[in-house]
Amino acid sequence: MTTLLLTLLLTLAQAFVPGARPLPPPLVVARWWDPPPTPYAAGHRGVDLAAPVGAELRAVGPGRVHYAGLVAGRGVLSLTLPGGLRTTYEPVRPLVAEGEEVTAGQVVAVLTEGTHCGRPCLHWGLLSGTTYLNPLTLLPHPTPRLLPDSAPPAL
Repeated sequence: MTTLLLTLLLTLAQAFVPGARPLPPPLVVARWWDPPPTPYAAGHRGVDLAAPVGAELRAVGPGRVHYAGLVAGRGVLSLTLPGGLRTTYEPVRPLVAEGEEVTAGQVVAVLTEGTHCGRPCLHWGLLSGTTYLNPLTLLPHPTPRLLPDSAPPAL
């Protein structure tokens, strides 16, 4: 129930906020970020976003291609963003080459078949140095708006 509610809230927020996302809205989280308690412990060092094979993947910010190629037989794309953050996408067929500059929103890869999820998904990760972070923090945040209080005045 909590996952459904959080997915719904994330979807609603994305519908009203412009910005660079790895996939077009709505983003559907198939598996949430679950950082390990220690560097080598089990955990989920990214988020899995449900998407069809062939989906175009976009750079979430401007940067440079750190790596584009195969790792353990699966396509991986890694982009270095401003401030030294590095974001990764897999399984993909990269459309950009190592060292190439990219712009926010630029199509940089195409989602391919993978075995990470039970259905096609993008595994999206974020690193700061050697520390894994929640990549969802890169998404634009909704701007809060105050609405009029429609309740009748208290007597």
